[in-house]
Order: sequence, then structure tokens, then C-alpha cells
Amino acid sequence: MWQSGDAYEAYIGRWSRRIAETFVRQLGIPASRRWLDVGCGTGALTSAVLTAGDPAEVVGVDPSEGFLKTARANVTDPRASFEVADARALPFPDDRFDVAVSGLVLNFVPDPAEAAAEIVRVTVPGGLAAAYLWDLAEGMEVIRHFWDAAAELDPAKVAELDEGRRFTLCRPEPLGRLWTEAGFTGVSVGQIKIPAVFTGFDDYWKPFLGAQGPAPAYLATLPEARRDQIRELLRSRLPTNPDGSIPLTARAWVVSGIA
Repeated sequence: MWQSGDAYEAYIGRWSRRIAETFVRQLGIPASRRWLDVGCGTGALTSAVLTAGDPAEVVGVDPSEGFLKTARANVTDPRASFEVADARALPFPDDRFDVAVSGLVLNFVPDPAEAAAEIVRVTVPGGLAAAYLWDLAEGMEVIRHFWDAAAELDPAKVAELDEGRRFTLCRPEPLGRLWTEAGFTGVSVGQIKIPAVFTGFDDYWKPFLGAQGPAPAYLATLPEARRDQIRELLRSRLPTNPDGSIPLTARAWVVSGIA
């Protein structure tokens, strides 16, 4: 998992790119600031910063060289650079960036509090730090529908793996508390919701076969017969328009604060 940038793009990257630009625009940061993108992955948020934030520079860090390979190939703006790094040990001096952002990653960090402390450290006093995470318990319907179907067929295993249960950080109160306890002031939590419309069932299902992300990784461990059962249960349940398209919603919780 977290090695194939192209597979991730097909699965979640297309939705993370849409939500990233909305996120950056809502921050309202003036031009020519120095940005850090923590857990940049394939570069969705970095691209949005370049498009909507007009930065002097943006540095993306991620522990996956596979994802960074995709990011470097897709993001060629000279203001952007990418480095392999752990969010819990950022390779930068204190007060290095005016703005620090993180998209869809802090729930995967083994100790999010360490990452938040590092973000405080590298952000200038008075600078803004903001992060967003999918609402995996309810509002990220692309993933929620999958786990609900899988739980009916494999309840014991899915109880351990369901992202809505595992990642308690992906809720407003814990996310706000993470920022407050890290030392940020003026902490606020909001939401961003975007439509996630699939052209048909195959457009929804095939990205789950790429093994990038907890749900696809779980699916890859199953025998073909069980995968087929999940597929057909989903096919029968997903909301479908007369033209075959599948209209879903993707919601993320957003936290922001001043360093």
C-alpha cells in the first residue's frame, strides 16, 4: 500500500484534487507566501496551492517514494519541490514556512500529535496551519458504501478494518482537539463537501482493485468469490441514475489555527 501513485489517483486522487482547490481558496492566504504540504502524496494539494494560492514556494513531503515519483511527474512548476520525509520529523528549521497544510493524511500517521507538534515548529509565529480529513464514518460515501457492504459478508474482519471505526481522528471534536493541544490558537473546524459522480459501476468498482488504501488493500486479500460477492452487493445498493451514473458525496472535516 502507498506505493502506486497511478492506482491511488484512480481510487481517491481524483476526488482529493477537487477538494484540495476548494480548501486552498477557503484559506484566503495572500500571494507570495512559503507553503509546506505535509503528506503530499501524489501532489493533489501541492497542485492546488500553486493554482489557487500563488505561493512563492511550496514544499511537499511524504514518506512514499512511489507517490513522490508521481507528484514530480505531474507537478513541474519550478516553485514546487518534493522531499521524502516523515510528518513526525520534518527536515526543516524552526519558523521555516508561512503556511503549513496537510490533506487526507494525519489519520494514517502513527502519532498525529507528533506531526501536529512538528507543524507548529516549522510554521512562523502568526502563520496559518490547516488540515483536512475525509469523514470516513459517514460523509465520504465513496468509501462508506464499500465498508457497509463488506461488513455484511465478513463482519468480524471488517470490524477491525473499517476506516470509520479505526480512524477516530476523522471527526470534528478529535481533529479540533489535536490542533488545540498542539498549541495553535484560534482553532476552528468546518467541512467541505463535493459531489463524487461516477460514470457507471465499473468506474466506481475498478479503482478498488488497485490495492492502494485500506479498503482496496483489504479487497486484495480476499478470494475471488468473496470479492465478487462484495461487488454484486454494491452493484445492487449504490444509488444509480437512469443513465447509469452513480451520484455520491465526499465530505471532509477541516481544522485550522494560528501558530
